[in-house]
Amino acid sequence: MLKESKNTSTKTAYLILDGTTYELPVIVGTENEHAIDIQKLRAETGYITFDPGYGNTGSCTSDITFVDGEQGILRYRGYPIEEIATSGSFIETAWLLIFGELPTRTQREDFRNLLSEQELLHEDQRHHFEGFPSKGHPMAILSAVINSLGCYHPDLLEIENENEFERAAAKIISKVRTIAAWSYRKSQGLPFMYPNPGLSYCQNFLHMMHSIPHKPFEPSRAEVRALSLFFTLHADHEQNCSCSTVRMVQSTQANLFASVSAGICALWGKLHGGANAAVIDMLRHLRDGDLSIPEYLDKVKSKECRLMGFGHRIYKNFDPRARILRLAAHDMLKDREIDDPLLEIAMELQEAALNDEYFIERKLYPNVDFYSGIILRALNIPVNMFPVMFAIGRMPGWIAHWWEAHRKGVSRIHRPRQIYTGPVNKKYIPMDERN
Repeated sequence: MLKESKNTSTKTAYLILDGTTYELPVIVGTENEHAIDIQKLRAETGYITFDPGYGNTGSCTSDITFVDGEQGILRYRGYPIEEIATSGSFIETAWLLIFGELPTRTQREDFRNLLSEQELLHEDQRHHFEGFPSKGHPMAILSAVINSLGCYHPDLLEIENENEFERAAAKIISKVRTIAAWSYRKSQGLPFMYPNPGLSYCQNFLHMMHSIPHKPFEPSRAEVRALSLFFTLHADHEQNCSCSTVRMVQSTQANLFASVSAGICALWGKLHGGANAAVIDMLRHLRDGDLSIPEYLDKVKSKECRLMGFGHRIYKNFDPRARILRLAAHDMLKDREIDDPLLEIAMELQEAALNDEYFIERKLYPNVDFYSGIILRALNIPVNMFPVMFAIGRMPGWIAHWWEAHRKGVSRIHRPRQIYTGPVNKKYIPMDERN
């Protein structure tokens, strides 16, 4: 039951249990989202809520990102993602998410300089890569080496002020490229390429990935733009699994390096950071198999297979990031004169699904993963590096959420409850009496 308060314009929810009525405050966000505050529910009633997957549970208040899945809206700090993608850059977006406002020209240049200062790894960290097998998954390497940064920068394990935080954030955002590229080079048996301070953020990453000694890789403007868009559109997305993991780990007062390392592990899952790789696998299957697109969609409808890259837990409309990446993918492939049959299949698949009543009724539209894999493939990024690329892009969002929670100083550790459904009061049986 929900009623307007007689004395104010706020609302109060009323819960009736066993004949007793309890008042629950209602919280209203700046985008008119309403939430029932149940912080005192268990203490006052003895009850808890049951919400598997936390799909109806607000774990925090946040000023960082707003998503309206019904309308297909994504905003960073109030700015529409379409405007950020058109006019901004990844570094500008990182500053916006972390510090709350668009940077001035001076702030942007100072942050870029700080990133250049922090791009090198401690030479001892080269030995970390020698300890991994040549075919070790790059996400495992990324998580481990990011976490090890706390050993090399112990002065930043306890962050006391914004200057220390800015240095820690710059270290992670800058070094994550080097770690990612070196994990790839390790798997290929290639020599490590050191970062070049004269290159932009995205150029530098592609240099470390694809250059060889005495033959630097020089990406086109369209390739650099596409990679910047990829990172920008993945920079944050509200309380997804990996972001919630970062905030949960932070609630223990864990340091920034450990917290974002945990986020990398959460992102690794094929239902999260690995989804764009699954799209490529599906498109390859369509290219190499005997099924036509209509036949494949029929199998999707009969639940014999899945339509990867369509639908979203939050969006019940077009994912706005997908619209932007679709154009970027077309522009880059045209610029490089690449005739990628997978993109053609993707276009045909999208057209067929968007005109099929089955998918229309279920509001299944292309999401960001549908096109991001095409872009990474065109950049010669191997499929096992796809979640690593996601992690590089998502790093500013994780850092922003860690800092927001840290500054609020909420000392209550995250600790969900459960409904126990196991056996009751069993008697211990000595070993020699067990059958």
